[in-house]
Amino acid sequence: MTPEETEELQLTCFEIISYVGTAKSAFVNAVKAAKAGDFEGAEKLIAEGDTAYNGGHDAHMKLLQADAAGEREPVAPLILLHAEDQMASTETVRIMAVELIDVHRALAELKA
Repeated sequence: MTPEETEELQLTCFEIISYVGTAKSAFVNAVKAAKAGDFEGAEKLIAEGDTAYNGGHDAHMKLLQADAAGEREPVAPLILLHAEDQMASTETVRIMAVELIDVHRALAELKA
């Protein structure tokens, strides 16, 4: 892998990490909004998180497509493994956030 290819891969990995980090923050903040009774805000934050996550997913998909097309060496440096780990953990956080929002909504309805 040339230095230019290495740099391009690193930039793509940081792009993925940035997108999914933004998504993860939005999902956590959505739970906080729901806990405070702001269910509309929580849903908006989930949507914002989904949009950010999709940006990371798109960047990751380009790497996978390049690998499949033989356009780059199929190596997995540590930074790529970290980016993929962040993507996976963000998916888990989203699932849990949606469930917790539902729990907070049900509790709010019981109190009403």
